[in-house]
Amino acid sequence: MSTRITFLGTGGGRHATIYQTRGTGGLVIDSGDRIHIDPGPSAAANMKAAGFDPADTDCILVSHCHPDHYAEAEVMIEGMCKGCSERYGIVAGSRSVLDGADDIGPCISRYHKTLASKYVTVRPGDTLGLDHIRIDVTASSHSDPTTVGFRFRTEDGIISYVSDTSYSDRIADQYVGSRVLILPVTTPDDRRISYHLCTDDTVRFIERIKPELTIFTHMGIYMVKVGPEAQAEKVAAVTGCRVVAGRDLMTVDLGKDIRIGGPGV
Repeated sequence: MSTRITFLGTGGGRHATIYQTRGTGGLVIDSGDRIHIDPGPSAAANMKAAGFDPADTDCILVSHCHPDHYAEAEVMIEGMCKGCSERYGIVAGSRSVLDGADDIGPCISRYHKTLASKYVTVRPGDTLGLDHIRIDVTASSHSDPTTVGFRFRTEDGIISYVSDTSYSDRIADQYVGSRVLILPVTTPDDRRISYHLCTDDTVRFIERIKPELTIFTHMGIYMVKVGPEAQAEKVAAVTGCRVVAGRDLMTVDLGKDIRIGGPGV
């Protein structure tokens, strides 16, 4: 089978989450293994809308301990474990997610830690091996200092999920070799807020990585109001690379070519 990415929500940040300007359910990667990344609010509803059975999940990843990334993680763990009827799957998260760090977290209860087959606290530089996908854990620069990102090594190339972070060359260079780069673009133009990317930051990111496709996600309430499609087109014109603004329930299929589908396509 070819690798497919499904976006269960392309919103992010406090206000977009509170008002559900966009869904905030994270995303799913299918490549022989099914991985659910950052199941925030709307994860369960949009799993249903996308036609997924949560019981078919093999791994749940949570990048950090903010509600737009973890709020429905325990629900998805119960689904992966077939309604708590069997121990199954892997749950991996940053130190704040699973153990707590300073005054942040944990966000997975002791009860839910008894459900999956394996729980792994991950740090930058770690690697997780599934049957069909290898996952490299990357560093971020965020208000939760234990935040991590992920690189997925699939048979169809590297998919990189850059979690919430401010920009630096050091952060960007971790994703060299990516075929698909998923960037959390919270604010438009140069309207940078602490520990997050704005549109102008993505230009530097893309010019260093030169991926085949870049997808904007984690878009804040003002980004949605301004119009993320125009922001993506602006970056594509500057970088000469293919850039699209994600949409809820959008799919991306990786084969020889990259095909985008879902509602409105």
